[in-house]
Amino acid sequence: MPLAGYGDIAVDEVNKQVFITGGPSSNSVLVTNFSGQVTKTIDNQLGATGLELSADSTKLYVALASGDAISVIDTATLAETARHATGARTCPTHLATAGPYIWFGYGCEGTFTGKIGRYNPTTGQPVGNLQGNARFQRAPLLTAATTATGPLVAGQLGLSSSTVQVYSLSGESLTAGANGDVVGASLTDLDITPDGTTLFSAAGARDRVDAFAPTDLAGRGAYSVRPRPNSVALNAGNTHIATGAITGDNKDILVYKLGASVPAKTFALGTGDVVAPRGLAWAAEGNRLFVVSQHDNEPEPQLSVFTNATG
Repeated sequence: MPLAGYGDIAVDEVNKQVFITGGPSSNSVLVTNFSGQVTKTIDNQLGATGLELSADSTKLYVALASGDAISVIDTATLAETARHATGARTCPTHLATAGPYIWFGYGCEGTFTGKIGRYNPTTGQPVGNLQGNARFQRAPLLTAATTATGPLVAGQLGLSSSTVQVYSLSGESLTAGANGDVVGASLTDLDITPDGTTLFSAAGARDRVDAFAPTDLAGRGAYSVRPRPNSVALNAGNTHIATGAITGDNKDILVYKLGASVPAKTFALGTGDVVAPRGLAWAAEGNRLFVVSQHDNEPEPQLSVFTNATG
């Protein structure tokens, strides 16, 4: 795919299209159809990284890590309709929707000052420095439940002691809850059930994807993966999770029914291909699993599409 690297993936079920970004060193958002063919390149998206769709899939929000802004793309016309500055040298990187707001993890590499901001889609107004006493050394990865009160979970990526901080929502405010380093070192991905009862984590120091209760980070099971897991994604029906790891073999992706001990289905990528960090996403139509991969440590991403992915 014509991108300098990989940032994020978002699936638009309404318009049957997939959006893929190239990260801080790329300036485009690629659009593909559900077969994985590129249909459009949206340029001038400076450092496009994190993606988030509106609830009705009419708008795509893009975190511009090298543009210090959040852009808004019309998903029907695929044209940018607005751009809202987040402040000089903020580097917004990761997005998640919780309540009526889009929350963004921000912080430029090398500054050791990762923070959380709130973006109001109605007014276009971003507000920063809402993480409370939590400290992040880079832009925190965010995931959130769809309920009005969250939770919103922020994860410290890629450290020898990665931590997560859970927040509940009350209007515009975040209230800190459980936190800790239970996810293990080198955290790479997080996902959460829509009702906020189970948090999933993929961390490079583990050989499994772990599950936790966000209220107190008590264990809620684990799913065996290859060494160095780097991706986890809950399917559209909230019945299965897909997992991926940096270590490649003939079981690059394992799909588990929630609560099961053995995978319901496994998938192999090409020789030398591994799942990209946070490179998994689902669509309900055709029970599709979209997999972003990279070949022999080359930065350019590839997209594979598997149908009937839960077996």
